[in-house]
Amino acid sequence: MASPSIALVPLLSLGALAYAIGLLAARRRGRSWPAVRAACWYAGLAALTAGLAAPDTSFTAHMAGHLLLGMAGPLLLVLGAPGTLAFRALPVRPARRLSRFLAARPVRVVIHPITALVLDAGGLWLLYTTRLYPAMMHSPLIQLHMLAAGFLMTYAVAGTDPMPRRPSRAVRAVALLVFLAAHGVLAKYLYAHPPAGVPLPDAETGAELMYYGGDLADLALVVLFCWQWYDPARFRVGGRRAPQPWRLEAPGSSAPGG
Repeated sequence: MASPSIALVPLLSLGALAYAIGLLAARRRGRSWPAVRAACWYAGLAALTAGLAAPDTSFTAHMAGHLLLGMAGPLLLVLGAPGTLAFRALPVRPARRLSRFLAARPVRVVIHPITALVLDAGGLWLLYTTRLYPAMMHSPLIQLHMLAAGFLMTYAVAGTDPMPRRPSRAVRAVALLVFLAAHGVLAKYLYAHPPAGVPLPDAETGAELMYYGGDLADLALVVLFCWQWYDPARFRVGGRRAPQPWRLEAPGSSAPGG
């Protein structure tokens, strides 16, 4: 994924810069931030950079990029809790605008686990089982979709940031189980039915990488989800109850940025 990946480098650079600005702003406002969160964010950006830098010379190499861009990188980014950092860094008025944006119905529909499941798992099946793969395998749009869909799926199922009207754990668990099954079945399908234009030996190696490498990423996501379920206090940033930023409009309430 070498040449088209250059188009996404500014996006990763912007993410690194924005997070650093948030850290500095939060510190100036006297709000601490766990170093492990920042480490996860920048490790996630490093994983995405590695995924973009992987040469897209074969289906196996492409699949390595998929695991980094669509699974490992997004998981680390979500653990970085960028939303919570934004509320700690922003002044009151911008924090309220962000609260209203997150609480808007269209946004809640997009970040719902079922929507994320369709975009992520459905997108993978559409890409690899149709003529879309040979037509767009070198397009940065595919990379951007993997990154966005992977982040959305991870955030919707096991996000550490506060979320207005977060779906129940049962709904998130079902979405996670369906995604795990869809990803594993797709890997097995590709082992025997390569995408158009992919030689069978390359398809078998790439499918094995997708299956076993995906299992590792899936296991990390399952552990995160179950640990949150067992002890949600562990995932409150700084050891405190997560802020409820979408309630900023209540009379007399204080903003996370205030």
